[in-house]
Amino acid sequence: MATMRTLSKNLPYFQQQFCALLGNISAPVKVMSIVVLFGYFLSFSQEAVNVLSVRPGYIFPPAFWIWTAFTFCFLELHWWEVLVDIVTVGLCGKLIEPLWSSTEMVTFFGIVNLGVALVSAFFYLILYMCTSDTVLLFDIHIHGMAGYIAGVAVAVKQIMPDHILVKTPLGKMTNRNVPLNVFLASLVLWLIGLLEGTYPTMFASGVLVSWTYLRFYQWHSNGSKGDMADNFTFASFFPTVLQPPISVFSNTVHSFLVRIRLCRRTVRKFDMAAAPTGVTVALPGIDPHDMERRRLIAIKALNERLGKTDSSVPGLAGIPRPSQKDRSKIATSPVPTVSPPSSVVSIPMPSSSESHNITPPFTSPSALPVQSAIVDVSGSPST
Repeated sequence: MATMRTLSKNLPYFQQQFCALLGNISAPVKVMSIVVLFGYFLSFSQEAVNVLSVRPGYIFPPAFWIWTAFTFCFLELHWWEVLVDIVTVGLCGKLIEPLWSSTEMVTFFGIVNLGVALVSAFFYLILYMCTSDTVLLFDIHIHGMAGYIAGVAVAVKQIMPDHILVKTPLGKMTNRNVPLNVFLASLVLWLIGLLEGTYPTMFASGVLVSWTYLRFYQWHSNGSKGDMADNFTFASFFPTVLQPPISVFSNTVHSFLVRIRLCRRTVRKFDMAAAPTGVTVALPGIDPHDMERRRLIAIKALNERLGKTDSSVPGLAGIPRPSQKDRSKIATSPVPTVSPPSSVVSIPMPSSSESHNITPPFTSPSALPVQSAIVDVSGSPST
């Protein structure tokens, strides 16, 4: 009785907080949550499960049930999976949507789930080719948001990689450790029979698809594409001990895909304003001696032009002219223009293994322009 009184007394407060929570949630998050709830009720019908979930033997030709690639993610068979999906979608709306936008969040949702459906189905197709077990084609049902949960984990790792989640005697667990740890946990739960085998398969597919999209294809508001940060390489998902061999493998795969033109050669941008004093940039195909020769020719031409001006204008005879040293400074000083403050230079790099040493044709750091340029180095950085 006392418990009921306490609940009835606090019920208006709970209603107020729930209404405030709903008011702060964006429309895409509300729609996704409602559709997931509706899909859970449909899961009680086996016919609905067969029609809405992805089955490897039906999504590819000749059956070609392509609509299942768009409906499988909203179908959950257990109530706790529904809660996890709703919490994940809400977390995406709170952490990712303010940084990206609602459109980009929905785009990410669609790309990840579509990719998970195709990659997971193709994985089971390969297993069937190795085992000739038809169960893998027609009795496997791929459903749920396990792949999207993996995608959100990868996006959070990209945004806040060093945010500490848990401190343990063995060390700190940060966002960069979440994808691998959750995948290993799903494998253990599958081995002891608490999870279906499709869950770790979908989670691994979600990690691969989301990382590929965020790494190479996502457009940003500043016009850049992808995220080539060193802390977002594929090897960064693994412990430090395993990163060197995984880097070699991932770079080899990326170079092969670039060679057969399935991927484009990546472009890395370096802001010279943020570079410390003394940093040099070596530009392939540019000889420093040739640049120095051109600089001396420009100084000589400037001296000749100033000499002609002195002789042609009598009124300038008594005005002191700049010395040879001052003229050299004038020749090497940046000339203000009406162009945008930064320029972009695209430099194709030979390979990923070459270091980007930079040797500018400037005689000193003071000769750099006031508004520094952004140098694009096209190469194959670590993937």
